[in-house]
Amino acid sequence: MDRRFISSTPAENASTAAAGRSHAALDTPRPMAPSDANPPYTQNDYERLAHFRYRLRIFSRQTELAARRVGLTPQHYFLLLAIKGFPGRETANITELAERLQIRHNAVIGLVNRAAERGLVVREQDPQSEDRRIVHVRLTAPGAQALATLASGLRAERHELLLALNALEASDTAASRDDISPTGPQDEQL
Repeated sequence: MDRRFISSTPAENASTAAAGRSHAALDTPRPMAPSDANPPYTQNDYERLAHFRYRLRIFSRQTELAARRVGLTPQHYFLLLAIKGFPGRETANITELAERLQIRHNAVIGLVNRAAERGLVVREQDPQSEDRRIVHVRLTAPGAQALATLASGLRAERHELLLALNALEASDTAASRDDISPTGPQDEQL
């Protein structure tokens, strides 16, 4: 048995395996594209990249401060957002949250325990499964209110981050267009 995919339930094991990520993969960096496939960065490219990272860090810091102002930890905010924003439903199971938050399964359990103690979330048995170990996590009204307050309060920072990302993407797209000819690479003519 491949021990990398062991979690608390067979369904969660299948979910993790289907996602193509093992618990060990959370600590393993993804391979980077070969450097020769990308054109070298110019000074302007580095400046845009640095500006994007700066805006990303400001956004991260503002998120931390805003969460603390409403009495939450940043991790609680990320948990609430991962639950509310889970595609297609208003709940998420522990394995899904671990993937979304990029933390280990047992760390999610502790985070959910602390959030439940504060009345931000509740655990529910999966109505689709006879396996009582599968637990879904749902926001409570106070959790939903805290999330709404934080999400609306961070709107301006998200906008600034998106502007920085758009500038970086425009730079990368322009560089790609400059290097790609519709007829393929051209030899220099003598």
